[in-house]
Amino acid sequence: MDKTHLVDEITGHRRMRRNRKADWTRRMVQENRLTVDDLIWPIFIVPGTGIVDPIKAMPGVNRMSIDMAVEAVKEAADLGIPAIATFPDIEMNLRDETGSQSLVADNLINQATRAIKKAVPNIGIITDVALDPFTSHGHDGILREGIIVNDETVDQVVLAAIMQADAGADIIAPSEMMDGRIGAIRRGLDASGHQDVGIMSYATKFSSGFYGPYREAINTSGLLKGDKNSYYISPANATEALRDAALDVEEGADMMMVKPGLAYLDICWRLKEAFGLPTFAYQVSGEYTQIKAAAMNGWIDGDRVMMETLLCFKRAGCDGILTYFAVDVARKLAKSA
Repeated sequence: MDKTHLVDEITGHRRMRRNRKADWTRRMVQENRLTVDDLIWPIFIVPGTGIVDPIKAMPGVNRMSIDMAVEAVKEAADLGIPAIATFPDIEMNLRDETGSQSLVADNLINQATRAIKKAVPNIGIITDVALDPFTSHGHDGILREGIIVNDETVDQVVLAAIMQADAGADIIAPSEMMDGRIGAIRRGLDASGHQDVGIMSYATKFSSGFYGPYREAINTSGLLKGDKNSYYISPANATEALRDAALDVEEGADMMMVKPGLAYLDICWRLKEAFGLPTFAYQVSGEYTQIKAAAMNGWIDGDRVMMETLLCFKRAGCDGILTYFAVDVARKLAKSA
């Protein structure tokens, strides 16, 4: 009896490799695809003009003044990227204990929104209302006697959200993880005539070690007093994450986000299965930097790993990904189209 026959006896004539034998069959049976429509591009805004400032901890990512950001966003829109997410790095002398600069109608983030929306009206703008870019202590909320106070912080982020919507933000994405924030922001937006402004909840934001380069990008790494364990979710707690997300859904979130991404693919899947809302992952700065650093050292094929990790999010049920690779991926997809 020949060896092939023995194999057939074992497999029952089922051969998985038949569908893998050629490029056309592999494409025909591919289960998940990454497209430009899946991409949201986070960008960092700084005061001034003509500034493109490389972030040392995030090779290939820059802080940009508003005028330069407008030009970069024009390219992103031309590539088909549907939305950007903006984050400010404001002057140190404007940061204080309560993050009061978040309540200035013409602050840096709102200036950027107005300028980008005017120049590139066909791209969505997602803004965050967490206070960490505005506080002198680097926390996402108001610090009182060593405690991040919940309700006072929520009151402030609601006002900030309304101002961001006034400036033209399409989606508010509150990341500060205060209890009750989604419902309060929804009520505030509706009462201010912004019923069509969406809310992308940072439904499960974990107390992770992957945020370091981001904190350098917005200049909070040297400011942070203590840690954020009292309001971010423990990486050990999946059930708690689902309970947290369920409250955001109940309070009116239109879509939800898992942050960080790659280490929490199980959470992406469980949220999508449980709630069915549009679900996004944030491939955070530490994830991005690991890939870039390994690629720069020749240890991995950077482009291949970039695409593979983003496809993983799609396989885990995500409808899209916030990623610093967005423009690179969009260019790559355009070339292969």
